[in-house]
Amino acid sequence: MKSILCYGDSNTFGYNPSDGMRYPVNVRWTGVLQELLGNDYRVIEEGCNGRTTIYDDMLEPWKNGLSYLRPCLNTHKPLDIVILMLGSNDLKDCFHLSAEEIAQGAGTLVDVINEFTKEKQGFIPKVILVAPPEIGEKLETSPFYGNFSMDSIARSKEFPKYYAAVAKEKGCIFLNAAEFIKASDEDSLHLTAEAHGVLAEKLCDIIKSLNYYMA
Repeated sequence: MKSILCYGDSNTFGYNPSDGMRYPVNVRWTGVLQELLGNDYRVIEEGCNGRTTIYDDMLEPWKNGLSYLRPCLNTHKPLDIVILMLGSNDLKDCFHLSAEEIAQGAGTLVDVINEFTKEKQGFIPKVILVAPPEIGEKLETSPFYGNFSMDSIARSKEFPKYYAAVAKEKGCIFLNAAEFIKASDEDSLHLTAEAHGVLAEKLCDIIKSLNYYMA
């Protein structure tokens, strides 16, 4: 059985933009991915609302994705694949970050994954680096407007360019989520149930294509 760690923010947690609750396990992309892959894989959910790449939220510093990454990797080892989808929360005005800086933060996480797993489990998992979907155009009507300004929309559109460059540099598999899913109209940040299913299908295709190399 191969183990897949899904490390992300609220869109990995499964935040439902319609009611602020959590989608059921069979709706979340992680749960759908488990169903699609079957019993030869173990899909591990590690999504946290508000998680950043490497930056401390002054109100909730425990949401820093870097500080929790090593304990998480050690808890779930051995890992064959890590799916990393973080960066949307780094667009908050309080961080004052460019898309390039956010992508570099994701690259730091990839470095930690590679170095830590090599030491602790003896081999490096395949890393799928996902550029998060764009912030939606209806942000001004979102309950999250204020934390995110309209400028975050433009910066989110730059994610694919910089995430692709990081993936190439670090030897990751790259997936641009914005090519096939978008944020909901309800809050311009979180995915619809349909988008969760599409994301799972795209990731499933990538993972199944790795079978030859992971045999």
